[in-house]
Amino acid sequence: MKSKETVLDSILTQGMLPLFFYEDADVSLEVIRTLYKAGVRVLEYTNRGKEALGNFEFISKIVKKEIPDLHLGIGTIKTEGEAERFINAGADFIVSPIIDAGVARAAERYKMLYIPGCMTPTEINLAQSQKAALIKIFPANILGPAFISSIRELFQGQLFMPTGGVEIEVGNISEWFRSGVCAVGMGSKLISKNVLDNRLYDQLYNDTVKALELVQLSK
Repeated sequence: MKSKETVLDSILTQGMLPLFFYEDADVSLEVIRTLYKAGVRVLEYTNRGKEALGNFEFISKIVKKEIPDLHLGIGTIKTEGEAERFINAGADFIVSPIIDAGVARAAERYKMLYIPGCMTPTEINLAQSQKAALIKIFPANILGPAFISSIRELFQGQLFMPTGGVEIEVGNISEWFRSGVCAVGMGSKLISKNVLDNRLYDQLYNDTVKALELVQLSK
């Protein structure tokens, strides 16, 4: 099992956390291989459908054999039971849209990085009380970079990652980093339904290379 420090360092170095879910396990695996080929070394598969656990078990086994230096996390975890099931399926870290004490406990038991989702200063304060090294600001498209600029002095030293609506566009990405984030979550703007449904792996590869380059320029 990978340490929380190793996974966190990988997210900070990459500056971007790709995330997606797809019902088809083989397509999901091919997406992950494409992301890896483009330079991704840490990503989040999301628990967004009934196939998620089975897919994750399938993907995790192959990833650990084929590309063991990839850190594969699980997102949209809202209960301690979900956390346990995906940790047993091979998750390297846990991401959540909310703060949940049970999920935090499960992560702590396994000495695993837990990234809770927050929308208000009160939630950020609660996440800090649970020793969250990295906090997901969600939904980022509603809050915007101005939110980070406004609250970062209240929580000096806290690492923030906006997720939801971050664009593959230099102005948008650079504005987020100027506001004080350490990384950005990239979901459907990078791995769209069109890309998934039509197996547009070349487009995904090119968009991922571009997104990684923009992030490095903006950091």
